[in-house]
Amino acid sequence: MKAFAALALTALAASSLSFAGANCTPHPKAEWLKPSEATAKIEAMGYKIKKFKTSGECYEIYGHNKEGKKAEVYFDTKTLAIVKSEIGD
Repeated sequence: MKAFAALALTALAASSLSFAGANCTPHPKAEWLKPSEATAKIEAMGYKIKKFKTSGECYEIYGHNKEGKKAEVYFDTKTLAIVKSEIGD
């Protein structure tokens, strides 16, 4: 019974982790925008970036949008299309 409970908890944790990030289209690294170019273009969109990172096949920022609301946004590494966006207060 303990093994079943451990297996169920592992499956639940794995399923919740898959929803945590974004599902970006994979591109060859040679086609990715350079991080400095990506940050400049994202800032030109009106975002103020506090943290920029690579998250799997995405670029991810933490900061604020042009309305000043907290933003966690995932971008396609080649096109900078927004793949997922979480905007707070």
